[in-house]
Amino acid sequence: MTKNHESPSPAGRRSPSTSGSPTASQITLRSPAELADALPYMLGFHPTDSLVLVAVHGEGGRFGGRLRVGIPSAPTEWADTARQAAETLIRGSERRGGKPDGVVVYLCQDPLVGESAQRVMTRLRPLAHRLRLACGALDVPVMEALCLSDGRYWSYTCPDERCCPAEGNPMALPGTSVMAAAATFAGIRVRGSLKEIERRLAPLDGAQAVEQEKALERAAIALVPKILDGASREEVGAETLALARNLMRRMTLAPPAETGPGADDWDDALLDHDEAAAMIIGLQDREIRDIAAEWMEDEEAAPALRLWRALARRCVGAYGEHAAAPLTLAGWVSWSTGDEPTARIVLGLALRADADYRFAQLLHHACNEGIDPEGLRQCLREERRRREPGRKRSSASTRPPRSRPRTNRRAPRRSAGSEQ
Repeated sequence: MTKNHESPSPAGRRSPSTSGSPTASQITLRSPAELADALPYMLGFHPTDSLVLVAVHGEGGRFGGRLRVGIPSAPTEWADTARQAAETLIRGSERRGGKPDGVVVYLCQDPLVGESAQRVMTRLRPLAHRLRLACGALDVPVMEALCLSDGRYWSYTCPDERCCPAEGNPMALPGTSVMAAAATFAGIRVRGSLKEIERRLAPLDGAQAVEQEKALERAAIALVPKILDGASREEVGAETLALARNLMRRMTLAPPAETGPGADDWDDALLDHDEAAAMIIGLQDREIRDIAAEWMEDEEAAPALRLWRALARRCVGAYGEHAAAPLTLAGWVSWSTGDEPTARIVLGLALRADADYRFAQLLHHACNEGIDPEGLRQCLREERRRREPGRKRSSASTRPPRSRPRTNRRAPRRSAGSEQ
């Protein structure tokens, strides 16, 4: 879905519109309210604690690349964040085909305890100003800057209190706008809020976490020496992959009765602590992880995604960095099956667990750059066919495979390590 600028709105500002194919009718976003309502449909989720930049191209105002980063809690970091965000969006747009003619800025943050939404808007105003300066320094103007907080929105660029009062304006009820109707017709889905998606991948807590960490310690003591020993490494790999296939089969035979957090609880109950620990430690080996990455499509994708998500939640305590492996696999399956918004979030979480995890770095960059994942899928299929000569060729694209991303190998660390 593209967006195009059109004639000035009643408030005197030019505002983007959306269109599908060249022959599709356009939906014009004529006001800050409609721009605010469009944001979750552009990202695929409701951003929280987020700075979002959206590139605007041409006289028609076509929306292009978009960038989302967390808002730093320390105002002293805002200048660097604004500069880096502006450079990333604008330079990335130039690499993909053209410098933007403008940028739309969104600052999304819910109030702190005892804070009003209006206070959030006032507190974030210096960040909006720094973003305008950063974009202007690159000769790209900020066409609109909005603050979204607690169901209200404010414009940092409009001085007219008749349309943009100090107390803000209420946002449209979910699903009631023209944009919502168009998105539904186009099959665009909003996957909840960023906080909700991240919460579903957060480590377990309480007594479960205590027991899981003990199991991870036992598994690390038993398996890490074997992984580091060339003679027994292949044995550990075979056992890990066999366990993974058994767990995926178990999940296939026991689908959850509901979606959301209830489905997560169901999947968590299907794994015992020692099984999860053995899988997590085994996935720290790059070769094991790369074979697991082949379960990315057809009937294998859904149970694999459930398994990787469940394992990410089991990376507790001192083993938090180990989550990079299952989170990266979950992000890869999401991207491979067409869920790019979730893939970006999950891959970002993988890098939060281990900023140096090379496989996550490569996938996160490729996903953000809009690269077709089919090249990597083809490469993984070829690898699998070489190991399993009798396996039938996938019905997917027959384009020649691209080079497989190369990753650095390092030994897994017992306390908080991960293999790249």
